[in-house]
Amino acid sequence: MPNQFSSRQQISKPAVTSKGGIVAAQSRRAAEIGAEVLAAGGDCVDAVVATGFALGVLEPWMSGMGGGGAMVLYRAKENKVEVIDYGMRAPDSLRLADYPLVGDGSLAPDLFPWARVKADRNLHGPGAIAVPGVVAGMGEAHQRYARLPWQDLLAPSVKLAAEGLLIDWWTTLSITSSVADLRRYPASAAAFLKDGLPPSAPWGIKSSVRMPQDELKATLTHLASAGARDFYHGDLARSIARDIQAAGGCLAVEDLAAFKAHLREPLKIPYRGGTVYATPELTAGPTLAHTLRLLQASLQPSGSVPGTDAYIAYAEALQAAYRERLNGMGDADGRRSLGADYLAPACTTHYAVVDRDGNMAAVTQTLLSNFGSKFQTPQSGIMMNNGIMWFDPTPGTTNSLAPGKRCLCNYTPAVAEAADGRRLALGASGGRRILPSVAQILSFVMDFGMDLDAAIHQPRIDASEGAIVIADTRLPPEARAALGARFDYEEAHLQTLPLKFACPSVVLRDGATNSGASEIASPWSEAVAEG
Repeated sequence: MPNQFSSRQQISKPAVTSKGGIVAAQSRRAAEIGAEVLAAGGDCVDAVVATGFALGVLEPWMSGMGGGGAMVLYRAKENKVEVIDYGMRAPDSLRLADYPLVGDGSLAPDLFPWARVKADRNLHGPGAIAVPGVVAGMGEAHQRYARLPWQDLLAPSVKLAAEGLLIDWWTTLSITSSVADLRRYPASAAAFLKDGLPPSAPWGIKSSVRMPQDELKATLTHLASAGARDFYHGDLARSIARDIQAAGGCLAVEDLAAFKAHLREPLKIPYRGGTVYATPELTAGPTLAHTLRLLQASLQPSGSVPGTDAYIAYAEALQAAYRERLNGMGDADGRRSLGADYLAPACTTHYAVVDRDGNMAAVTQTLLSNFGSKFQTPQSGIMMNNGIMWFDPTPGTTNSLAPGKRCLCNYTPAVAEAADGRRLALGASGGRRILPSVAQILSFVMDFGMDLDAAIHQPRIDASEGAIVIADTRLPPEARAALGARFDYEEAHLQTLPLKFACPSVVLRDGATNSGASEIASPWSEAVAEG
């Protein structure tokens, strides 16, 4: 693969350790907010709620109230693991006739190679919006375990929205990648563009540029006072449905009222004398389970770092697991099976939390595409998902579009206990690249005994592009040569965009000591300790 990048650049981002709690997130500022909640006496779940809403303000192209997700929680006192599933679903009010195929054999110009729909109605705009679940998920977690009031946990996000979206080079780059579709929708263009163009970060050291988020501030203020239920049953629900329907979408107040977050049993995956707990059903959790079963049999770990044989085992296990995943996926007549997805640089956020008592959370949330549907609701200022794009618009497949159907997704937050007693909570963003990243970091810790600083800096491969295996150029020459001899092989430098090896965030607990780490190539991500 031709490239022009430096071959001598070195990137490092040390892990942090603390006797107190830690939040690892894709935004340092959001992680700081979560850590401040822990320092104020909050439970792990209090930090989950505060961090999640902050991320929706700080990186609205990745996640927010208009998206969906899942979290895996470990409760130390009860020694139990549970999953809260708040993944998106198609509206019951959806009309299949609104998604006619072009019929000329062309494919959709976005993440998945579906047959193209007229006007790309399933990709962007009000017709692409699935019922969002983030607020329901946060509300369910808060109700079950929080110590601090809901209003207090949303207050930092209200303050962030009042300040406006700070423009730096990363913000500009994130907006630029979606500018053509943001222009289509007046509220989106007003929120993120200046004269139809992406805002530019200032050159002057004392200068700053911010984009107002007044509608979002008002919405968060209302939600903080009215509670999570209002998003689905109250004034906010009516406002969201009114905006979407006025623009030609179908999502109705009845769709919002019918949505619920679900408490699910995690997948319990035995691995190397320990146990990995992952999200079940329409996530990548079942594929992670398959990968780990194959690694349990094929990988014979020795030493403190993976060698050539380990990377070959990673590639073979991941490719075999993906082949099974691609055999047929989706929510078919209530059967929760694996199914087909495609390599997608999906815009997602993942964060992980551990508190001083050892409670842990791995949380992944998404809008699906960058800026989701590109449709921001004019009255409430919420960027909405494009979850309808997860469905195949061609009738008759396991994952075909249908009213009320649950969306398929690539994320797989997980919590694990290693044989040596250490526990970790982890996940990543990055579409299909999430699974290879999560599987390898689990192996680094559970097979080779690495601490988080070593694990987050250890080079990874990606094997999610069919027959192609991509290796980090920092791998030893002998490993790269062996992979090149065995697979359809490419190499990639560690880089900020696109992240070829996903964007993980991880926390770990060893005895009474916590540690946290985040993707070293991500310009915003950081692990922050309380205090």
